[in-house]
Amino acid sequence: MKKKNLREGMVRKWVRAFKDGHTNVHDEERSGRPSVITEDLAQRVDEKVRENRRFTISSLYNEFPQVSRSVLYVIVTEHLNYHKVCSLWAGGKISMRMEFKN
Repeated sequence: MKKKNLREGMVRKWVRAFKDGHTNVHDEERSGRPSVITEDLAQRVDEKVRENRRFTISSLYNEFPQVSRSVLYVIVTEHLNYHKVCSLWAGGKISMRMEFKN
């Protein structure tokens, strides 16, 4: 079994937080830079993907030059749940069974 070592500074931070009345160790929501990924953008990207399943991230970038390639990749893979299968992007979960015949 592998042991995890916590840094002393993190433990001290938790001890202070519990002394101040916090009841869990999870980080609270913080204000920060809002996500550039909106439902509208994800929907528009999905429409382009459905028009051409053999798209590339670069071809999507040509359609959406205001959005970086890395953000487009996150939209395609994490938000829309597409996966690359050979040269085609497929939606949903992929389960591949290979059967070999003698």
